[in-house]
Amino acid sequence: MSVILPVDGVMPQMGNDCFIAPNATIVGDVVMGNECSVWFNAVLRGDVNSIRMGNKVNVQDGAVIHCTYQKTKTLIGNNVSIGHNAIVHGCVIDDNVLVGMGAIVMDNVKVGSNSIIAAGAVVLENTIVEPGSIYAGVPAKKVKEISEDLISGEINRIADNYVRYSEWFK
Repeated sequence: MSVILPVDGVMPQMGNDCFIAPNATIVGDVVMGNECSVWFNAVLRGDVNSIRMGNKVNVQDGAVIHCTYQKTKTLIGNNVSIGHNAIVHGCVIDDNVLVGMGAIVMDNVKVGSNSIIAAGAVVLENTIVEPGSIYAGVPAKKVKEISEDLISGEINRIADNYVRYSEWFK
């Protein structure tokens, strides 16, 4: 059964038609939009600051979303995929973004819309990820501009697929 707990009297809030895996953990000041999914062993800790997620956000298996006490909130736009075992911490992720498997996005990062953070990338504190770009490596750097094919073929496809996958469990 999912662990969904209040912290200091603040209970997580889920939008309509969301899927929360039986062993996911969501605590504290977390607000998610509609058609979101939080997968197996994912953790969303809104204990030390707030987490806000738009519509059609998927947080895949083993991913962690957290913040920094009295400093950074985590804001995630619409149509965002957070890959398996990724860490998203105290940052802003705009609409239509794919954060790859095992990537780390640190405090005060701003990820522009229509972007991809490659699998295994480490986006260091205070980095501005340009909209429409792919960042990869350790530390992550811009490797190229994103094509329309990648926006529809990867970013949108994955977000749409996770809405479909979540239906299998409802």
